[in-house]
Amino acid sequence: MSVDEQVLRYPIPADAALEPPAEWAELRSKCPVAHVTLPSGDQATLLTRYDDVKEVLADPRFTRQLNAPDAARLSAEGGGVFSSEFAAIIPDGGEEHQHWRRLVGRWFTAKRMAALRPSMARIAEELIDEMVERGAPGDLKAALGFPLPVYVICDMLGVPAEDRDRFSYWSDTLLNLTRYGKEEIDAAQAAFFQYMSEHVAAKRAEPGDDLLSELIAVGGPEDGGLNDLQILVTGMALLVAGHETTANMIGKMVSMLLADRGRWEQLLADPKLIRTAVEETLRLDANSGFGLPRYLREETEVSGTVLPRGTTVVCSMAAANRDETAFEAADQMDLSRSPNTHLSFGAGAHSCLGQSLARTELQVVLEVLLRKLPALELAVPVEELERVEGLAVGGLRTVPVRW
Repeated sequence: MSVDEQVLRYPIPADAALEPPAEWAELRSKCPVAHVTLPSGDQATLLTRYDDVKEVLADPRFTRQLNAPDAARLSAEGGGVFSSEFAAIIPDGGEEHQHWRRLVGRWFTAKRMAALRPSMARIAEELIDEMVERGAPGDLKAALGFPLPVYVICDMLGVPAEDRDRFSYWSDTLLNLTRYGKEEIDAAQAAFFQYMSEHVAAKRAEPGDDLLSELIAVGGPEDGGLNDLQILVTGMALLVAGHETTANMIGKMVSMLLADRGRWEQLLADPKLIRTAVEETLRLDANSGFGLPRYLREETEVSGTVLPRGTTVVCSMAAANRDETAFEAADQMDLSRSPNTHLSFGAGAHSCLGQSLARTELQVVLEVLLRKLPALELAVPVEELERVEGLAVGGLRTVPVRW
């Protein structure tokens, strides 16, 4: 049975941790607007072509209102970062959303990222030294991939990095697809909400040099700022997004580059390729997770298919990033590919606010690893790498390396 004659289960499983499901190519060519069944059992529409995904992500008719009564549930347990009431607190569109992005975006400018580079490099060097001291083989994800982004985002938000294991657990429950039950999710989200409530209150009493203190200093909505609940949820969202996705991407990026030794050697020979290499690993990441769900407020047409009002659409940026109509030799890794207009950070008004931070962290990690551990290699065959399962974000369970 071909993909256009069946309803696929989504996310579509892949045979290997770093490789895409075979169905992606067939969907793009034969069934770019496909019916899928989500982990909740609800039906949704999956988009896999580059032009379609880019168009929908930039179209304000496709909203983040996944708490609508007729929206598909991603997880049978409900809640989560996409569909919880938390997600509805930050304005979804229009001038209100742009105003929120302007307030928060001041902390993610190119100038701020350049200023953060030296401290990022210092943290990366210390973490690598600690991994080396413990001896090979080491788990690059646990030793470097996870702690580096946590230290950085915690510093930006003024929260103590020693609470990172709690943040990681709370993040995972918010990103749940099939891993946790409803009772555990509700308890974890309540604890996270309480933690951030107390943190925002402490920042109000004693401000620091951090993003949350700055948002508080602007004042409330009457002063052009955010209300307390919006500040709190912004903190929660940034803590989840600011460490989870980048922590996983560090492990995947290094694994993709080490999977073919020639790639690592190419970067050792020409470190100027680091920036384009980071972009290419972002484009070719076949294990990026769920994609971006959107809820359709009015009937519209995508790729010749009429979608009724109330449709939940899933945009697979990872599948779109391998579209041969958008990228020459789309399935091949080209470390010098430029321009590279991948959709890994989304598109339009809701493109990833922290993409400059993620890019900077990935570039710094690669710079430091190439300099300190030029002989780095995977400690297991690439076929033995295992995916993170049951969460909306993709990743590898561990990244065993030796040097």
